[in-house]
Amino acid sequence: MTSILILNGPNLNLLGTRQPDVYGKTTLADVEALCREKAKTLGLDVAFEQSNHEGALIDLIHAAKGKHAAIVLNAGAYTHTSIALMDAIASVELTVVEVHLSNIHAREEFRHRSYIAPVALGQICGFGAQGYLMALDALKAHLKA
Repeated sequence: MTSILILNGPNLNLLGTRQPDVYGKTTLADVEALCREKAKTLGLDVAFEQSNHEGALIDLIHAAKGKHAAIVLNAGAYTHTSIALMDAIASVELTVVEVHLSNIHAREEFRHRSYIAPVALGQICGFGAQGYLMALDALKAHLKA
């Protein structure tokens, strides 16, 4: 069965309590449950990781090569700052879909720039937890093609 890594970056462990007006009340555990349910309907396996540390995220991306077919990545604030994450993604040559709960383009200007976007298949933002499910649908279709 095709395996997808769902990788979450800094502060996403606080979902449900961190700025619920921006990120909603859905917890990371809720997101994982939704993704497991969706993956089952798509015939996909999913694995989940979260770290607040840039180097750990890079290590997880490196370890995904040969283990997972693709990555759903919510890099959090590292989206706007991490050339190292961009380089890691480019290095492993795995399909990545970038996900954000909020619409980063409707927020502060510094959030408009994504270092992940140039090495991602696409970007989904502003749909809350549904964005993860949309990413799984997109990856299923892309990997099938």
